[in-house]
Amino acid sequence: MSPPAHHRPDGTFANPPGSPVRKSSLRRLVRFMWRQTANRGVPTPAEGLMETRDAAGAALAAAGNPSLTWLGHASFLIRMDGRTILTDPYLARRAGPWVFGPPRFAPPPIPVEDLPPIDLLVVSHNHYDHLDMETIRRLPDRARTTVVVPLGLTRYFARLGFARIVELDWWAAVELGPLTVTALPAVHFSRRGLFDLNRTLWASFAIEGRDAKLWFGGDSAHGPVFEEIGARAGPFDLALVGIGAYEPREIMKTAHATPEEGVAMARALRAASAVGMHWGTVKLTPEDPFEAAPRFRQAALDQGYGEDNAWILRIGETRALAALRDRRPAAE
Repeated sequence: MSPPAHHRPDGTFANPPGSPVRKSSLRRLVRFMWRQTANRGVPTPAEGLMETRDAAGAALAAAGNPSLTWLGHASFLIRMDGRTILTDPYLARRAGPWVFGPPRFAPPPIPVEDLPPIDLLVVSHNHYDHLDMETIRRLPDRARTTVVVPLGLTRYFARLGFARIVELDWWAAVELGPLTVTALPAVHFSRRGLFDLNRTLWASFAIEGRDAKLWFGGDSAHGPVFEEIGARAGPFDLALVGIGAYEPREIMKTAHATPEEGVAMARALRAASAVGMHWGTVKLTPEDPFEAAPRFRQAALDQGYGEDNAWILRIGETRALAALRDRRPAAE
């Protein structure tokens, strides 16, 4: 049997067929990276962006099943079917090793030590703003946690003492009690050092239980693969869609979606509602880090998705999900 198209002969991985291709020159890419490294200005969070730490903690403590709490960037606490799920935990000061990497300008709404014990940890890929070892090593009660990751990421968790680690290729699934987690394609790349480009896989995930069926995007650009995901794995009650870090387009079109593309992805996935994430927390790219939210809501109107279906949460906000299943589009 031939290997899947995203498995390259040299052992690295590739994006799904038909995904956007970067056409920017190496010189342009190096110049962009240098400017971002040199740009150490820290934005002031927009008014109303964050819950206070006391309010966030109280809302989390009172949250029922199912519910969703945004910790900023791509980090969510999800409660469903009696389980607590954490996605792409990044609660450290910087998105990078030691003193390198851009600083987080919106502080974590809940300290790591105050998070509830995590039953399921889902990590989409190895970038520092998604696989944050400082946060992961500080998680409480790690002995109870099952980790689900794409191919090649086991070693990061095994060395911290996690005993239950599941690696998945795209379209593979694992049942964890009442939950089924399926790794799905994403349009992105992996790299954590100078010489490991695309040596580990990246993924989005379907998380399905009795209470809800969610899609977690991790990091992804837009591409035709989302029509396939919607047809094969949808429909979804809620899609957690990245809508930030999208400029300059000639570079970022292969890695991150614009707010307008985020709505198009949610529609292709056949998601009844969508949460805009990956914005307003850390400045990874040169656009205004707060412009994504109003663009996302406007795009939902323009594309007929419905403004009320495009959720923008405050960092630290908890929202109940009990009514979502009744609104799910019918399977075809």
